[in-house]
Amino acid sequence: MLFEPDTEANRLLKSHVAPADWINPAPAEMYNLVVIGAGPCGLIAAAGAAGLGAKVALIERHAMGGDCLNVGCVPSKGVIRAARVAAQVKGASAYGVNPEGVTMDFSTAMNRMRELRAGISHVDGMKRYQDELGVDVFLGEGVFTSENTIEVDGVMLKFKKALIATGARAAKIPIPGLWEAGAHTNETIFSITELPKRLAVIGAGPIGCELSQAFARFGATVSLFDNANHILNREDADAAAIVDKSLRNEGVDIICSAAIKEVTSADGIKTIHYESGGKKITLDVDAILVAVGRAPNTESLNLETAGVCYHKRGIEVDDLLRTTNKNIFAAGDVAMKYQFTHTADAAARIVIQNALFHGRKKLSDLVIPWCTYTEPEIAQVGMYQQDADEKGIETDTYMQDLEHVDRAILDGETQGFVKVITRKGSAEILGATIVAAHAGDLISELTLAITHGIGLDKIASTIHPYPTQAEAIKKAADSYSRTKLTPFISRLFKKWLAWTRR
Repeated sequence: MLFEPDTEANRLLKSHVAPADWINPAPAEMYNLVVIGAGPCGLIAAAGAAGLGAKVALIERHAMGGDCLNVGCVPSKGVIRAARVAAQVKGASAYGVNPEGVTMDFSTAMNRMRELRAGISHVDGMKRYQDELGVDVFLGEGVFTSENTIEVDGVMLKFKKALIATGARAAKIPIPGLWEAGAHTNETIFSITELPKRLAVIGAGPIGCELSQAFARFGATVSLFDNANHILNREDADAAAIVDKSLRNEGVDIICSAAIKEVTSADGIKTIHYESGGKKITLDVDAILVAVGRAPNTESLNLETAGVCYHKRGIEVDDLLRTTNKNIFAAGDVAMKYQFTHTADAAARIVIQNALFHGRKKLSDLVIPWCTYTEPEIAQVGMYQQDADEKGIETDTYMQDLEHVDRAILDGETQGFVKVITRKGSAEILGATIVAAHAGDLISELTLAITHGIGLDKIASTIHPYPTQAEAIKKAADSYSRTKLTPFISRLFKKWLAWTRR
């Protein structure tokens, strides 16, 4: 499905990431590093190691770029951007712009996404990695044949170190009739060419919420299901509540605490049979998108032969990202809790140091931000309040609503806040949540602060340009500074100022 429909853009994409005429190179006698999986983690590790002079082999069974380029971050953000423009046009009258007569062409929006994806795919392409970066690129299934050998396409590769970066795939939930009805996952939804009039989305996590909002903005009637009692149940509750309200305001029907029992289909119509609030209900839709989590790609690797332990959540690794075979590392979605492209990138750099230079870089030292790209966005870094509570850490919380930030008011983007958690009585930042139109961009200031031990007092003393939405961070920091003005200090100031008037 990846290269469907058959368009010029998809043919260009295929020529870069899975060329039909690719001929695997003759293998080296020994590799410093063999990488299985050419997603973000594998690509960064292979390029970085080769750039440092290592002899590197990279094995990919499907398409270079992994989920991120092909069926994840890149296509989803292209679709979300088009949907955001549609929403802005619909609301343009509030800004004095008359949107009358403007129409939405879903096919054009999808073609734009495919063209943009193809346009950047050469960066992850096979020819670039082999011809420009000096990596031996093998197209085929990599299978361990011993603790230090991998077979691909009938050829044996010997290695000193190896990295398993095979990623994860969309989880397939066992609902009777669901897959027979032609349900989509992120691996197929970006290949569609016509907008479904009625779309059911199963799973109200980040992917489910992002695409529910996007398809609703395109004009689909969207029903979002989850078995939890609210959407985005891993996020800050205040943040999730704002996104919930935003989705509902845009017409998404959110059905929480729902148990889907069966899906039946006839004449192209899919009927969802579910229970909610003690009632049995049915819903007819034209398409279903499943977004309920990820399953690690560990099958067919023959990990037992390599002495690598794994379980249903992925490959077991220590804090140095070593598997139970200390010459084999694993990183990215196949082995790590935080399944983000930027985390895979950071993990790949840890592997390069630890595998090739006997480094001791630790995964646990990483400060990892993340973002859900709804509108408004939710960005998080460090601890949630419940994390601090579980560890018995006393905290202070400083919060700034965007409705009191001038740029947010002028932009018409007042839904949201900045919330910063500090160690009690201290400027040390433990975690932060931002809900804003551009929260993913704003969170980096607080990520930098946590990473390098910059306290909230230092942010308060940093000049922020006016008017920007980042001023919300400064205002939250100012709230901390005001706590330093104790009643005793205030009395001293008043006495001093009174004396200076004499």
